[in-house]
Amino acid sequence: MKKNVVARSGRFAAGPADEVARFTESVSFDHRLWRQDIRGSIAHASMLRSIGILSATELQAIKKALREISREIAAGRFLWNPDLEDVHMNLEAELTRRVPAGAKIHTGRSRNDQVALDMRLWVRDAISELTGDVRRLQQSLVHLASRHCQAVLPGYTHLQRAQPVLFAHHLLAYVEMLDRDHERLMDALERVNVCPLGCGALAGSTLPLDRRQVAVMLGFVDRRGRPRIARNSMDAVSDRDFVIEFCGAIALLGVHLSRLAEDVVLWCSAEFGFLRIEDAFTTGSSLMPQKKNPDLAELARGKSARLIGNLTALLTLLKGLPMTYNRDLQEDKERLFDSADQIRSTVRVMASMLRHSEVCESVCRAAAEDPALLATDLADYLVVRGMPFRQAHHVVGAIVALAAKKTKPLDKLSLAELRSVHAGFNKDALDVFNLDRALAARNHADMPGPKQVANEVKRWRKKLA
Repeated sequence: MKKNVVARSGRFAAGPADEVARFTESVSFDHRLWRQDIRGSIAHASMLRSIGILSATELQAIKKALREISREIAAGRFLWNPDLEDVHMNLEAELTRRVPAGAKIHTGRSRNDQVALDMRLWVRDAISELTGDVRRLQQSLVHLASRHCQAVLPGYTHLQRAQPVLFAHHLLAYVEMLDRDHERLMDALERVNVCPLGCGALAGSTLPLDRRQVAVMLGFVDRRGRPRIARNSMDAVSDRDFVIEFCGAIALLGVHLSRLAEDVVLWCSAEFGFLRIEDAFTTGSSLMPQKKNPDLAELARGKSARLIGNLTALLTLLKGLPMTYNRDLQEDKERLFDSADQIRSTVRVMASMLRHSEVCESVCRAAAEDPALLATDLADYLVVRGMPFRQAHHVVGAIVALAAKKTKPLDKLSLAELRSVHAGFNKDALDVFNLDRALAARNHADMPGPKQVANEVKRWRKKLA
């Protein structure tokens, strides 16, 4: 049987069998860590120079070669060799081929702390990119809200018309959700930003490594510029909490996008007709020529299942692992990369779609003018006049039943008909059904009154500028 040429220690008489090499290789997906791996190697080499392992000449040669390799990878000219198993061995082997001193680069480190470092650097970069995308989606929502600040539509509970709200107020609810997602990502960054390099395979090194120097070079510092290094070598090489926390924040963000997507799908339907998306952000049917489908929103809704699945896979992956590093952890990367890729593309396309959408204000208004939406306001009318709310609720329920029996809208009942249920109604009772007045009465900071919503739009535009 042919043996594969994989990096092996002197412990083995031969390389692994072909099927073993194919089964265990990870460079087909972990090559995505190349930027982080090269950054880590340059910092590690600089530290080795400072403690006398490398000469100044060797360090310069190593740095030069690593930067050349970096440019070749970025240009697509670097050939990844699956026989060398992973990104780390590919880069180290090529470095050593070009610079003999490259053979010293692995001094004082293991692939265990090396991959832990690369993953933390990768997640740190991904958080920075994703938080920017989230902000741009918030901006799209606020932009749409500001263009339709006076549009009013029914708010829903149980997907049944409930009370009138401004469309902008509804959109800003998602801006609030996304802001919590942004905060979660930034909070996760605190726990990501800890340097594990120098922890070795699990028990560190007998060499006088300067871990703080490496941490500072790679930006693992607190707000005051002090290095943040892992405090337990065993935890450092086996910890993937930061991956799970990142993917957890992604999954919840995906759920929020799914809820927004569901609203968009409903609003675009003929039954609602509240929103119109530009043609470039919709699709047609292979059979029915009249169709204009909100496929982007539907896919965004579907992506949430994938994100939840990746998070579940990662939690399951870790749950039975003994200390410290186990090869099972190789399975974390594809889940991590997939979640990061899918959430970024979803956030971006949703932001673009919303920037190319229009609210159908007249249709929304017609739906919001259903007088049943102001039934609670009629109960409030009685409460202001001294009636306990539970009793007022019962009275108005009886009035709703009366209107249904007479097949009349609530606002078309006469004063006499209102009084036939309860004598507490005066001639101004029917004024309750003035939609604009009802919205204006919702004048607290968190409510959908026009003045309050305009202030919120202004506040968000300033915050997101």
